[in-house]
Amino acid sequence: MISCKAKAITSWVLQFIAAAILAQTLFFKFSGAEESKYIFTTLGAEPWGRVATGCAELVTVVLLLAPRTVTLGALLSLGLMTGAIGSHLTKLGLVVKDDGGLLFGLALTVFICSAVILAIRRRQVPGLGYFFVPRRELSCATKGCQH
Repeated sequence: MISCKAKAITSWVLQFIAAAILAQTLFFKFSGAEESKYIFTTLGAEPWGRVATGCAELVTVVLLLAPRTVTLGALLSLGLMTGAIGSHLTKLGLVVKDDGGLLFGLALTVFICSAVILAIRRRQVPGLGYFFVPRRELSCATKGCQH
């Protein structure tokens, strides 16, 4: 069984990776970069979709980095990346404006990081956490492990 400390460290590393990727893309959304405008024009959601997505991603970054709201941030980023991946698979294609699939890869990375964060912190998922925790892990919770 993986120690509580290892789970906490893994979660924080993944939170930082997801938050860094999301934060980096904010500049392009809020500055109206050509690639961002192209994406949201193709989706029929320029400019409101670009700005709304940027705002949601900004909130997600803050939630991912605040200890008490990590699971909410992971849930929100999972939802946002599901939309991004779906857009790539249906309308945008895997390669957008000759990026070599970079944006699609970043969306997959954030999706995977968020899914693993939720798996590690599953007992903290609001309203559902208790149902996802095997009985043997409940003993970890009684020892004060906060992963």
